[in-house]
Amino acid sequence: MRYPCEGSLKGPAERGTVPVRRANPWKEETRPMITLSTRSRYGTRLLMSLARHRGENPLQIADIARDQGISAKYLEQIALALKKAGLVETVRGRGGGHRLAKDPEEITLDEVVAVLEGGRGLVRCLAQPRSCARASRCAPRLVWEEISQAIFDRLSLWTLGDLLRMEDRLMNRATEPQEEQPPTFYCPSLPRSLM
Repeated sequence: MRYPCEGSLKGPAERGTVPVRRANPWKEETRPMITLSTRSRYGTRLLMSLARHRGENPLQIADIARDQGISAKYLEQIALALKKAGLVETVRGRGGGHRLAKDPEEITLDEVVAVLEGGRGLVRCLAQPRSCARASRCAPRLVWEEISQAIFDRLSLWTLGDLLRMEDRLMNRATEPQEEQPPTFYCPSLPRSLM
């Protein structure tokens, strides 16, 4: 979607009109300004556990919660939301539990985050414009919309399968003595600059 100003919306710092102040990411008091909720983070971990054990018996939420150090009650609520979205299915009866409803290669992170965050916008007015009387004439809303779209475009590049491969590489690196180097990952859907 394009707006009256041609090209990407640039902030004052990008135009060179405001000095750029960078926060020190290593200071303890530095906090992330935009965060994913625990629902998205724990939900992704839940899905990865189910993907890792795909083809085996269904997993119990209590077992996953214990392994991940997450409240079982909270994880049940997350599993219910994922079930309603068609990402997880429940098997009843003896030996029952939860399992993935789709192949890990078909579940993208944008889908997971949208389900668990309740939408694809950083602010409520993107999903519910009528919630704000200023929505139709609000310049910041256009910026929030562009940023939200960029985030979800990037999240759409990764699947659960990609995360499992990344985790495998990290686990292999943890057991092999190596020089200090940042991890690199191969993901065919990513631009070379992000590998």
